[in-house]
Amino acid sequence: MPSRNSVPLLALCLIASVGIPAISHAKNENHDNHLSNKQKSIIPIAAFTANGDTAKLKSALVQGLENGMTINEIKEVIVQMYAYAGFPRSLTGLDTFLAVLEDRKGRGIRDEIGKDATPLPAGASIRDLGTAVQTRIVGRPVRGPVYEFAPIIDTFLKEHLFGDIFGRDVLDLQERELATVAALASLPAEPQLRSHLNVCMNVGLTEPQMRAFVSILDAEVGKDEAERSERLLDAVVQSRQQAK
Repeated sequence: MPSRNSVPLLALCLIASVGIPAISHAKNENHDNHLSNKQKSIIPIAAFTANGDTAKLKSALVQGLENGMTINEIKEVIVQMYAYAGFPRSLTGLDTFLAVLEDRKGRGIRDEIGKDATPLPAGASIRDLGTAVQTRIVGRPVRGPVYEFAPIIDTFLKEHLFGDIFGRDVLDLQERELATVAALASLPAEPQLRSHLNVCMNVGLTEPQMRAFVSILDAEVGKDEAERSERLLDAVVQSRQQAK
């Protein structure tokens, strides 16, 4: 892990370097209307990890594996959830996933491990990396009264959430944002959910794809989560149209 005290690099250099997650262009392959099987699978995995429903999580994990997700991709979703739902939910999710894998192994099923995160460039500053990722997905530098009131939360967000976690390239930025909004819809955390629904569109997910996200919540997670997300998505879409 790069040192937090190392010499900072330019944000653009960090974004261009290996190890920085990309904005996926899977939407082009899906004609801008559909989510990929992996994207669909991430939604219930994240939601059930965040809300602690281990019975439904087991089924979602199996479906994710059957849809072609690798072990490391699923682990990455579950680990990311601790930033939103805490270590207990994330650790329980990992225990649940381990049990699913052991059961499948016992039945002769060998699931693909997949790639691990690419090491960051030597000497990279985790603060600069996290700031670059955060600015990229939000579309502007992030400031505000809450960060002045509690500056340490700004440090944790930039260095840990967007640097240590989002800076890992096992998942791309669209996949991480789908995991994030699924978790926030399930907690629930409405102000953050609205913000990240907007970020989903900043990183290239289309309105039809976000409508598909809501449909998956409705079919696989819960009607409350779906209605909450649809209401906030409507507000985000309207706001973006007015800003054009």
